[in-house]
Amino acid sequence: MIDLLIQNFLDHNSVERGLSTSTVASYGRDLSQFAAFLEKRGLTEPKDIDEPCMVAFLDLLKKNDYAHASVARKVSAVRSFIKYLCAERVITKSPLTTFETGRPPRRLPKSLDLDDVMRLLDAPKITDDLGLRDKAMLETLYATGLRVSELVNLKVEDVSLKMGFVRCVGKGNKERVVPLGEVAAEFIAAYMDRVRGRLAHGEISEYLFLTTGARPMSRGMFWKLIKKYASRAGITKNVTPHTLRHAFATHLLERGADLRSLQEMLGHVSIATTQVYTHVSREHLREIYNESHPRA
Repeated sequence: MIDLLIQNFLDHNSVERGLSTSTVASYGRDLSQFAAFLEKRGLTEPKDIDEPCMVAFLDLLKKNDYAHASVARKVSAVRSFIKYLCAERVITKSPLTTFETGRPPRRLPKSLDLDDVMRLLDAPKITDDLGLRDKAMLETLYATGLRVSELVNLKVEDVSLKMGFVRCVGKGNKERVVPLGEVAAEFIAAYMDRVRGRLAHGEISEYLFLTTGARPMSRGMFWKLIKKYASRAGITKNVTPHTLRHAFATHLLERGADLRSLQEMLGHVSIATTQVYTHVSREHLREIYNESHPRA
């Protein structure tokens, strides 16, 4: 019974809510773990899920030394599932209204300073076909602050080099338009003119960034590429595609961008998500103050 309801919930999120495949898969993994927990306790009906049950599940997660963020994500998946059961009238009232997990500690996004970013962007060898493609991808990522999934899923028609913007589809299948800087536009144009046709091998593809097999770049492949270029640039920090997204946001704020505009460009549903970058910006101001003020 529980397994069938979980599958219905996943189908609902995929088909009706339009959530991404990775998000639905994450829900599936977390709820499978929850279903196994219920089965082990002999709980087989939705009505069996109550607050004591959730307390026991939370204790189990903590005993297994999951990170606070992972615990919060798993509990959130269960909450969403319960909310769905209420909406479908499988149960009449949520048993979890008073259940609290505690708020995870706020983590400031990890970023790169401008020198590190410049070294990273200059790491690809643009005399090579793949180097020029990678240079275009890195420049686009830093110029737009896209998520890596948004970057690799860009279509040729999503990029307007003349107007200077990219159109992407983000979380919740929501579309947004983000400005594209001149440098990124220049390298995208060079890649499309000199490289993309050779990578396509005569095949027709709607995707902008292609592999040597004429397939669209995957998240995993780009993840490995950015690690390679960070190492080549001599950057010792842990660099991921998300690091460049953070650098995009941080550097804009440091140079006077307003929070609402940044929220729109990042595709954040809530301004509260974007506000974490104000803490990064304040740290930057504090450093400048300490270095510059005679009484600091």
